[in-house]
Amino acid sequence: MARPPHPPLRAQPGLLRRIFNDPQPVLDELRAAHGPVVELGGGPVRLAIVGGPREIAELFARPSSDFAWNHKFNVLGFVVGASSMIVSDGDDHRRRRSSVQSAFSRRRLNRWIPMIVEQTDAAVDQLLEARDGQVVDLYVVGRSLILEIVVRAFFGHRLTGRAGEIGDLFQRPQDYLESPAIRQIPHPLPGTRRARVRADRERIDAIIDDEIAHRRAHPTDDPDDVLEALVANDALTDAEVRDQVVTLIGAGYDTTAASLAWMLWCTSHASAVWDALRAEADAVFGGVDGRSDPPDHTTLGSLVYADHVVRESLRLHPAGAISPREAAVDVTIGGYDIAKGTLILWSAHLAGRDPETWDEPLAFRPERFASLTPEQRATADAAWVPFGGGRRNCIGFMLAQMELTLIISRLAQRLDVQPTSTVEPRPVGMVVNRPAGGVPLRVARRAEAG
Repeated sequence: MARPPHPPLRAQPGLLRRIFNDPQPVLDELRAAHGPVVELGGGPVRLAIVGGPREIAELFARPSSDFAWNHKFNVLGFVVGASSMIVSDGDDHRRRRSSVQSAFSRRRLNRWIPMIVEQTDAAVDQLLEARDGQVVDLYVVGRSLILEIVVRAFFGHRLTGRAGEIGDLFQRPQDYLESPAIRQIPHPLPGTRRARVRADRERIDAIIDDEIAHRRAHPTDDPDDVLEALVANDALTDAEVRDQVVTLIGAGYDTTAASLAWMLWCTSHASAVWDALRAEADAVFGGVDGRSDPPDHTTLGSLVYADHVVRESLRLHPAGAISPREAAVDVTIGGYDIAKGTLILWSAHLAGRDPETWDEPLAFRPERFASLTPEQRATADAAWVPFGGGRRNCIGFMLAQMELTLIISRLAQRLDVQPTSTVEPRPVGMVVNRPAGGVPLRVARRAEAG
């Protein structure tokens, strides 16, 4: 076995700086020059980038004990909390994840379907009332919509009026995670950016703590309320419940909103795709004004083309370009030795654009996911990893896919959209990949009802 290939030493400081500020171009350069596994750095700061679908599959197939998530490079704990499942290892991770997983049952997810469609329609109504025929940044609209959905799902009706406040409190911590690593060095100094983030997190904690106390004092047995389910689970302390909720909200709405923004950009620049989404939505929802019966799991299962659109958009623009884990032991990936202590960055961005897997990998073609043979589907599934894989995959992936499928279908059914530019926006964000400048589109009420 051998070490992974690596760029010349003189080039590495610049590459390391760039990969933690503007990762996508660097990932593409390294993949083209060195292949699916590349090593950077040395000594206590070693990185291994894994971007080939086969190599990522090897990584996911290894035992979780081969890796650590609560490691020296991890800065997430300051924002999501020390007991968050995404910075936990071993038995603590299994216990916390299991408790949260039970709150995301398929039955509970299905019960949220009418609420997601209702919230989407309310957002469209508000948009058309204020901005019909005008240029609107739909990234901002989508972000607000998804936050409303997440708050309703996690807290029931009690906090629906505070969604905006909660979103504002999450904004500074999320911006902080995107700042250069040098600015995230731990310190107790008051009046700094880190101190302000700490204060925002304390205010978020106070809101959630109040809700936990209310659920304990006045249980409602609301079957749709995630917080109620977590509080009822004796496996978690109140502090653990709070950290899981912070994690789910922070990760759930920001990443899904970014994915929706990319999907809106892609579909608005492909009129045939928008028309096909609309035709399917008319058939499934029963016209612009909806059908007499509320949407349910059969509605979601019937939105086949919309599901392909979601998959294709996430293939090209996964919410996270890179995802880290530290090697807790020496591991071998793709025939290369990766030493214990190396920070492994696997890349959904590279896997989704792998030229050996995808025909015309940079083209937006949702139909590529239709009529796949079993062999083709297995190959595509191995390379389609926007939500990760293995035992540490994204716990909210079913909710995210459900939201994206329902929202894009209903938007296509009710709105006419016109791009304001043909230039694809630059991807920005190390933690969350979103389009620079948002998604400004001219938006109007659908000209012709189906």
